Amino acid sequence: MKDLHARKKLKKSQQILDHMGSTELAANLFRATQTEEKLKRDKIKGKQQANASHFEVGKKVRQTIKELGGTMPENLPVLESIKKVESRIRKNTKSITE
Repeated sequence: MKDLHARKKLKKSQQILDHMGSTELAANLFRATQTEEKLKRDKIKGKQQANASHFEVGKKVRQTIKELGGTMPENLPVLESIKKVESRIRKNTKSITE
């Protein structure tokens, strides 16, 4: 996580998820859901085994992205914070309704 934070040149106060686009969010969500299912299905217990499964699933997701010719998540651009986008939308909506 620290490496990704540094690679994306985010400040410590900035949350990585707030700066991801739909492709990167989807890849992360897919990895997380598939890891969760694997942990349940294989009845994996313990932090070490769970981390190993998480790594294994992540590796396969990355392999699939590569095979499809996609861009690796860490190489996707850092987007404007979702919080800033929400704030701008609220301001624009407010000015329209006034």
